[in-house]
Amino acid sequence: MEQTAVYPLDPEKVYLSMDELTLDTDEGPLTLKMGVWINFDPVRIHKMIVREKTLKVDEFEVLNPLVSKLRRADPEYYKRFTGLKLIIDYPGYSSGIMAKIPFENDPVGFYKWWRKGKHEDKVYLSLPRQVQLFQKVALMDPKMILKKDLEILRG
Repeated sequence: MEQTAVYPLDPEKVYLSMDELTLDTDEGPLTLKMGVWINFDPVRIHKMIVREKTLKVDEFEVLNPLVSKLRRADPEYYKRFTGLKLIIDYPGYSSGIMAKIPFENDPVGFYKWWRKGKHEDKVYLSLPRQVQLFQKVALMDPKMILKKDLEILRG
């Protein structure tokens, strides 16, 4: 029986696409090159980098291709992690714009587009972000805000 080398996670190392890493899977330990891991389990690798901060990778060789894979592999996870950094088609702009820009500069317009224009599925807003938006809209244009959103503000 052939014994495969084991490459445990080294928290000090910055991984490149050709570096090997052994991770536990449902089928037992699995050793793959980092470039293969980002295809095999992009969400897990991303969580290790961003949430757990246990894995350091080269931005150009590993992180950029990983983010690109995430968009296709798990669009919902991608949308939640990207939040207001997501590029959207927003009225008045000829090309895509980061959602954060109209969110901050035109809260009433963003609210109209996001909530009333039924684009909630396009940009994920956490509850604190929703409250922030609803508060601004309630102050700037009280007639615009929906009853259900006012109830969220009242708690």
